[in-house]
Amino acid sequence: MLKSEEISKLISQQIQNFNTKAKTYEIGTVLSVGDGVVRAYGLDHVKSGELVEFPDNTQGLILNLESGNVGIAVVGNSNNIKEGDTVKRTYRIASVLVGNDLLGRVVNGLGKPIDNKESIGSTLLRKIESKAPGLITREPVTEPLSTGIKAIDTMIPIGRGQRELIIGDRQTGKTAIAIDTIINQKNSGVKCIYVAVGQKQSTVAQVVEKLKSSGAMSYTVVVTASAADPAPLQYLAPYTGCAIGEYWRDIGEHALIIYDDLSKQATAYRQLSLLLRRPPGREAYPGDVFYLHSRLLERACKISQSIEDLRSYPQITRGGGSLTALPIVETQANDVSAYIPTNVISITDGQIYLSPDLFYAGQRPAVNVGLSVSRVGSAAQLTTMKQLAGKMRLELAQYKELASFAQFGSDLDEKTTEQLENGVRLFELLKQTQYQPEAVEMQIIQIYAATRNIPNTKSETWIRRYDKKSIIKYMADLKDFLRTERPEFLEYLRSNVDRKLDEAIILKINEVLSEFANIFKI
Repeated sequence: MLKSEEISKLISQQIQNFNTKAKTYEIGTVLSVGDGVVRAYGLDHVKSGELVEFPDNTQGLILNLESGNVGIAVVGNSNNIKEGDTVKRTYRIASVLVGNDLLGRVVNGLGKPIDNKESIGSTLLRKIESKAPGLITREPVTEPLSTGIKAIDTMIPIGRGQRELIIGDRQTGKTAIAIDTIINQKNSGVKCIYVAVGQKQSTVAQVVEKLKSSGAMSYTVVVTASAADPAPLQYLAPYTGCAIGEYWRDIGEHALIIYDDLSKQATAYRQLSLLLRRPPGREAYPGDVFYLHSRLLERACKISQSIEDLRSYPQITRGGGSLTALPIVETQANDVSAYIPTNVISITDGQIYLSPDLFYAGQRPAVNVGLSVSRVGSAAQLTTMKQLAGKMRLELAQYKELASFAQFGSDLDEKTTEQLENGVRLFELLKQTQYQPEAVEMQIIQIYAATRNIPNTKSETWIRRYDKKSIIKYMADLKDFLRTERPEFLEYLRSNVDRKLDEAIILKINEVLSEFANIFKI
C-alpha cells in the first residue's frame, strides 16, 4: 500500500509534468463569414499575419486586429465555414518553403505545389513578410542584368538589384518582355521567379509551356494566383514569390522576380480591405495601398559584400547576392497618372513604358524611348554597350519630334532629311521577334552597324545604304553569317564586351561588316 508521502510525491510529479504533456490551443468562434472574409472573437493573443485553421483544415490569415474581434482572410474555399464554427490558432506566421527544390515547379500563393508532381523536398521555411534590408546592408547597382532585348539593353539598362517597372495598356507586350528576360538568363546563374496574379489559368499554362520549350523552367519557379483563386491568395502571391527569391539573394546568389501584375494585386487588396471595413480613399483603395507595394519592392536590392555591413541581418549568410524586381502595372487608356501607376513609379528605379500606338504601328517591342527611363542608367551597362548606345536615345527622341514636324511640311533641309532617314532605320533595327532574346555581343555588332560610319565616309552608317524594308533582313542575315562563318569573332567580341572600343576592336568589326556587305543580297 502506498504511503501518504509517496502519493503526495506522485501527485506533485504529475502536476509538474502536466504542462509538458498537454498541448493547449487558443480557440475562437466565427461571428460572421462572407466573400472569403471571416470575423471571429476569442482569439485574444493572435498576431497579425498569423495563420489560423478552421474545422475543415481550411487556413486563414489574420489581417485585422480589433478590440472585440479579428478579421481573417480565408486562404482557400470559405463555402464550408459558417457562423459558430471554431477557429484555432496555429502559432505560425505565414511562411513558405524555399530552396533549389522549388526550381522547375509551379506553386500557388502559399507556395504549395499545384503541378501534379511529387511534394517539394525542401524543409527550409521563410516568412512571407519580412523586413527589407537597410541602407548600410545595400550596395550600389553596378552589375548588368541583360534582358536580350535591344531597345532595353541599349537605352534603358537594368542592373542586378534594380527595380524597373514595365507599364502600359492591356495587350501591348508587357508579359512578353518579362518572359524574354527570363529566357535570356540561361547559363547566367540567375534564378528566376515568375509571379502571375489574377491571370487566366490558360494564360499561365501557356507561359509555363513556353518556359519549358525554351529550357528556362530548370532555373525558374512559377507562383500563380489565378483570377479563379480567392482574393487573399492573389494578395499573398507576390510576397510568396519575393520570399522564395530572397533565399537566393541572402546566400550570395542572384535572382530575378517578375510580378505580373501589381495592379491586379492592388485590386485584390482593395476587395479584402473593403470587406474588412477599412476606410476607402482615392479610387476606393485603402490608405495603406502604397505600403502594400513599397514593402514588397524595397526587398529587391544588391547586398553588400562586407560582412561588417551584414551584422544586423543574420539571415543574410553571404554578401554579394541580389534580387532584381520587374513589376508590371497595367494602365487604362494610357493613363499613367492613375493611383496605382503613380505609386509604383515613385517606388521603382525607372520604367519601361510600352505605347499602344507603337504596338499597333508594328513596332515590337513597343518601347516608348521618350517616356522610358532607368534611374540606374549606364552605371549598370557594359562599357562597349555604353559607348555605342550613348547617342541612340537622343537620335530616336529627335527623330520622333522631326517626324511629327515633317508631316506638315515638304521642304526639308539635307540635315533634317538625313536625321529622319537614320531614325527610320534605327527603329527598324530595334524590332525584335518575341521569345528570341539576343546575346550582348550580337546586339553590339548590330548597334555598331546602325550608329558608326563606314570608314572613309562622312556620315554613312553601315545600314544607311539599304532602304527601310531591308533592315530586318540585313540584321537576320548578319546574325546567320556571324554564327556560321565567323563564330571565332563572336567569341572574341564576347570576351571584350566590358572594355572600351579601341582601334583593334573597331578594325575587326569593320573587317567583318565589310566582308558581310560584299555577300549580302536584298
